[in-house]
Amino acid sequence: MKRAALALAIFAATTALPALAAQPVTGRWSTVDGKAIVHIAPCGKQLCGKIERIVKPTPGRPHTDINNADPALRDRPLVGLGLLTGFSEAGDLWKGTIYDPESGKSYTSKVSRNANGTLKVQGCIAFFCKTQTWTPLR
Repeated sequence: MKRAALALAIFAATTALPALAAQPVTGRWSTVDGKAIVHIAPCGKQLCGKIERIVKPTPGRPHTDINNADPALRDRPLVGLGLLTGFSEAGDLWKGTIYDPESGKSYTSKVSRNANGTLKVQGCIAFFCKTQTWTPLR
């Protein structure tokens, strides 16, 4: 009888716990080294992030997507370019795709809020991820 009561208590405690929910990541963010400002907002039922402004341009580099694998897209401007696409809540983080205009490649991505309010942005190939920390703007 004691085992049944203990099992029932454990079941009740574990099923009563709320599911982890991802913290909001919408807003304006300064990328690594303050190179650009990215605005993350809803795009239908998902989130996306676009370059709002280039703050520190790379000297000698045009302000277009020159490294894109598709030659037809190399003339599109960096401002307005979608970096984050198809992000959906996945437990305590957001998952989608990130585009790197420096390499012209897209990667699977995970985004989450750090305890200090910054944004942890990861671009991954299989289990290997490169992490950046973005800073919130007001």
